[in-house]
Amino acid sequence: MNKHLKELIEVANFDKQIDDLEPEISQARSKLDEQIKQQEQILKNIEKLNRDSSSIELEISHHDRNIQDASSKLEQISKKQKEIKTEKEMRALDVESDIAKENMTHSNSEIERLEALKKAKEEEKKAYEPKLEELKSLIKTLEEQTQSQVQEIKKAQQELFDKKQALVAQMDSKITSFYAKIRRWAGNTSVVCVFKQACGGCFIKLNDTIYSEILKGNDIINCPHCGRILYANPSSDNTQTSSSADEEKSQSKKKSKA
Repeated sequence: MNKHLKELIEVANFDKQIDDLEPEISQARSKLDEQIKQQEQILKNIEKLNRDSSSIELEISHHDRNIQDASSKLEQISKKQKEIKTEKEMRALDVESDIAKENMTHSNSEIERLEALKKAKEEEKKAYEPKLEELKSLIKTLEEQTQSQVQEIKKAQQELFDKKQALVAQMDSKITSFYAKIRRWAGNTSVVCVFKQACGGCFIKLNDTIYSEILKGNDIINCPHCGRILYANPSSDNTQTSSSADEEKSQSKKKSKA
């Protein structure tokens, strides 16, 4: 096999191994991320409860002011009642007094309701505390475990990267640039093996001439359909296909001679 092609296959394998380790990092973090997500949700719930409590406090303050206003109004009415001269004035003051008392009763009732609601919000918030503490402890433990696992995976990635870079340093820069250009769009399928006379990337069948050149492995050959770099594994499938092709050519030559 062509030296440059062999090097490209090695580089592509290093890249694939490096990328294949990325899901392992996500997997290592999955349990930690799930606990963090739960913690964030609880904190959001607590934040909402705090906002609700603040709104309730504002409503209570509003009703407190209404009670104060009603109380002041009743005091004023009481003073005016001592000065009334007609029955009409008395009836008017009675109406004002009834309205003030009704407002005061309503506000007291609302304050009682709101205080109960506020207490329920506080109890709900307090109920989150044990779970939150449990999550904080679990997250701390998982962070230590995950950090160790991720470091091991990244170490393995770095070792593969260093091996790849050492190989790339020895290669022709034009060839590595050519490979990098294809990898930008083909990713880990930049260099693929042919299978049953078809490209291992786009799966379109190759003509006999190109396939024969790939089997020889003397040159770097791109798929005429997708542009990926192609190579043939020394597998029984390719060997048999190659032998069959040679036999067909041999028989064809014999027939032509006849």
